Amino acid sequence: MIYIYHDFGGTHTTAIAAAYHLKLLFPDATQLTKEEILAIPYFNQLKKKDAGKILFHGMDDEGNPVYTIGRRNDKLVMPALHDLCSLLLNRYKQNEKVIFSNTSPTVPLAMTLGGFFSRGLGIDFIGVPLLVKGAQQSHRHIHQLVETTKKIALQQTNQQIIMIENLQYQA
Repeated sequence: MIYIYHDFGGTHTTAIAAAYHLKLLFPDATQLTKEEILAIPYFNQLKKKDAGKILFHGMDDEGNPVYTIGRRNDKLVMPALHDLCSLLLNRYKQNEKVIFSNTSPTVPLAMTLGGFFSRGLGIDFIGVPLLVKGAQQSHRHIHQLVETTKKIALQQTNQQIIMIENLQYQA
């Protein structure tokens, strides 16, 4: 199984999701600290030029690779990724599941504004505190999203490529 968490920029909710998936963060924390959030690999570190890059975060405890991608416009990127995976799985006769899980619904307003100031305008002294606040607001939803993603991935299905929108987690 291959897990790919995606959202617009690929550097905030996706990084938190990958960290939960890989057990770098623990769900029993009542509140994530600023230091914990800023220590998450790739959190608030990607630039616009990194959009579309599939980033490896590590192997989970089941031996499955976990990736993230900042997809920008999902209307073109996600169907293209679906078709590319399908082509490769069929061409090379692979019996593998690819799970795409959209973390965008978990993004609160504070994170949207923080990302705009920090990543978009380069104004970290405004953006980073907003990003930390947004991560603190959304981390429980992101953890639930990861757990749901894992459950869906383990379900018996003939589908090799599973696209999860996660609309139930809208902030």
